[in-house]
Amino acid sequence: MHTKSFVALALAAPASALLRFGCSQLVVSRVDPLVNPGQVPSPHLHQIIGGNAFNITMDPAKDMPKESTCTTCQFSEDFSNYWTAVLFFKARNGSYHRVPQIGNAGFEGSRGGMTVYYMQDGLANYAQTSKVTAFKPGFRQLVGEPNFRTKEQTRRFRQLTYTCLETFGTRFPESLNLPNKPCKAGIMSNVRFPTCWDGKNLDAPDHMSHMAYPETGTFESGGPCPSSHPVRVPQLMYEVIWDTAKFNDPALWPEDGSQPFVWSMNDATGYGTHGDYVFGWEGDSLQRAMDSTCYVNCPTLKTQPMADMNKCSMEIDFKEEIDGWLDHIPGMPETAAKAPSHDH
Repeated sequence: MHTKSFVALALAAPASALLRFGCSQLVVSRVDPLVNPGQVPSPHLHQIIGGNAFNITMDPAKDMPKESTCTTCQFSEDFSNYWTAVLFFKARNGSYHRVPQIGNAGFEGSRGGMTVYYMQDGLANYAQTSKVTAFKPGFRQLVGEPNFRTKEQTRRFRQLTYTCLETFGTRFPESLNLPNKPCKAGIMSNVRFPTCWDGKNLDAPDHMSHMAYPETGTFESGGPCPSSHPVRVPQLMYEVIWDTAKFNDPALWPEDGSQPFVWSMNDATGYGTHGDYVFGWEGDSLQRAMDSTCYVNCPTLKTQPMADMNKCSMEIDFKEEIDGWLDHIPGMPETAAKAPSHDH
């Protein structure tokens, strides 16, 4: 099942607890409270969505629903924070431009941001019958390694992929590396988190080892969790659509034809993609939803209009230029590049 037919069926199919919802942009800044708590600026730029209680430390004792006054997410009881690195376009002359994000299918009016999924079973399984345990207050996790630059390294993490969008409905094929050709409707980065929890630790020093992948098979095939991590949690997944189409002018691409997109940690391979998550759902709202028949419109959850999602934002007390043509990626070594003579 490919492209438009996949999306159309996914949007229309009834399901038991497959949450798919949009979240607008909260802030874009050089902060990373999991890997670099308290450090401003952090080494590279991130784009963040969710509740506006987000800060540079994110103390595990923080009551995110109580401390937030708004959330950029469609489900207004979700004050979690979700974030990824930021994609840049590197022009032929060596200058850089941040690639904007656009709303996914069904969330076209979103101010940037991304789409979030919580699933009991694989995305293509519309029955969604498996029982999962929702994350707990204080839970956080990270998937991916920003310093990875080879395919062999990135295989440690399952399903950190890219989709070259021919249309807004394209979903296949997926690749481990950034697409090496112009993508007519943009590039979608897909971030899927492990689904087996040790049942004890809300975090780990590396923000990863309290989580594991199924012992055999995959989440989609219903593979069992290992005995060390016996608790099956929802698969958390991000889809981020980068509006690369506006940078498809061949005159700006490298003369050798290589792909020109670079992550904010100066990664042109794509193998360093990563995602961060800090749980912040109000009360038992996520568990209620995962125990109910929900798909996009969930009767057990409160929703808010797109206008309210788009209004929620915040600022970090650190200023630097991140838009327009730049001679270097924020936080990365400077180059001698000059901006192109005309903006695209």
